[in-house]
Amino acid sequence: MENKRIFNFSAGPSELPLAVLEKAAEQMTNYEGSGMGVMEMSHRSKVYDGIIKDTEARLRRVMNIPDNYKVLFLQGGATLQFSMVPMNLMTKSGKADYVVTGSFASKAQKEAAKYGDVGVAFSGKSEGFVRIPRQDELTLRADADYVHICENNTIVGTKWNYVPDTAGVPLVSDMSSCILSEPVDVSRYGVIYAGAQKNMGPAGLAVVIIREDLLGEAQKATPVLMEYKTNAENDSMYNTPNTWAIYVLGLVLEWVEANGGTQGMQELAQRRSGLLYDFIDGSNGYYKNPNDKASRSKMNVVFRLPNEELEAKFVKESVAQGMSNLKGHRSVGGIRASIYNAMPVEGVEHLVAFMKRFMEENPI
Repeated sequence: MENKRIFNFSAGPSELPLAVLEKAAEQMTNYEGSGMGVMEMSHRSKVYDGIIKDTEARLRRVMNIPDNYKVLFLQGGATLQFSMVPMNLMTKSGKADYVVTGSFASKAQKEAAKYGDVGVAFSGKSEGFVRIPRQDELTLRADADYVHICENNTIVGTKWNYVPDTAGVPLVSDMSSCILSEPVDVSRYGVIYAGAQKNMGPAGLAVVIIREDLLGEAQKATPVLMEYKTNAENDSMYNTPNTWAIYVLGLVLEWVEANGGTQGMQELAQRRSGLLYDFIDGSNGYYKNPNDKASRSKMNVVFRLPNEELEAKFVKESVAQGMSNLKGHRSVGGIRASIYNAMPVEGVEHLVAFMKRFMEENPI
């Protein structure tokens, strides 16, 4: 039976570059002559020490991370960071400001409220989360310990198109669904965190990039494994890390470097999303993207059809056409195409051709 791969539009765990999967498969049982696979080797071994150090060096190179930032490889995904951020950073004034632009930003804000005084600097809920706020719409407190944003909103398909000015207050950003997709000036952030399963590798790994001066004393009740300082001082090996996911992240970073780095990824993202948004906008309202054009995500493109019956038919027929996971998130419905770094341009071309046929065959 032919092993034919489909175009996987899943929001996460998402598609990985084929070259990465093939190299991981090649090394599965014997990593570079070690006689064992990465999943089997001790995280304290010389071989694995080389893997984790190489992965960190690649990430620093690809993202141009300054020397005064620590890179941490943690478990618990981005969701655990909803707790770790306030536990570690809400320790001076006990205040933090959250910009609520979608579901995950809202979850982060609610979790942080368990640990201190959380202000909602802006909420787009009443508008349906269709846009990112302007700078002058943010209500920020000068004495907050940090300001939190979700850079790309996976479910509703919006993206920050600027870095907010927080007047010196550390900016914390959840970049789970857009990290590595464009150049980022890391120095403008206090903390960047991301679950790996969208644009960096397999599920089970979270990457945290934190400025060293923020590695202070955590709140008293913080579990030792949830202290950033503990993980930084132990090079992410206070306990056994997710060795396999860190290794695959290294392969993904190698692939990113070979394909033009984050600048190359940005150009591909613009090309992919441009193809899709242009077709949606030119469909005379058959397909509709609800978001403000200036706030549109290049990673998660959401759209609606004239009715839910047609949406269900669209999803069903898309599977038969070699595509998967185009159904929108259960909380908002509709259609969602997640087009992360690993999605080839051909995948979006295939989707657009299908959308054109579907529209012609199902007129309203």
